[in-house]
Amino acid sequence: MAKWLLVVETNCADAVREAEFNEWYDKTHLPDVLETPGFIRATRYENTEPSAGKAKFLAAYEIETDDIDAFQKANAANMGKKRAAGRMSELLVIVSRGLYKQTSSVSR
Repeated sequence: MAKWLLVVETNCADAVREAEFNEWYDKTHLPDVLETPGFIRATRYENTEPSAGKAKFLAAYEIETDDIDAFQKANAANMGKKRAAGRMSELLVIVSRGLYKQTSSVSR
């Protein structure tokens, strides 16, 4: 099975509400995303020294699928349902995203 990494860089639209944003992201959004079959793990990171115009947060989603197109359609449908159910946050600002296919792995 092919392994992929979806990387999403984000900011919070209102710095005063950053704690609320992080709680929503960790307790609502990540579990919602992981409902799409093929997602294996989600991990978030915070840039401790973000530059102006750059993302403060990064989410890395590990994916295993042999049909990335079908996976992306299923994920879009899942996120559409979550959006319609009011489970998205107005605080979410996506700075960039990228989908990467694993080409190699080295462990120690």
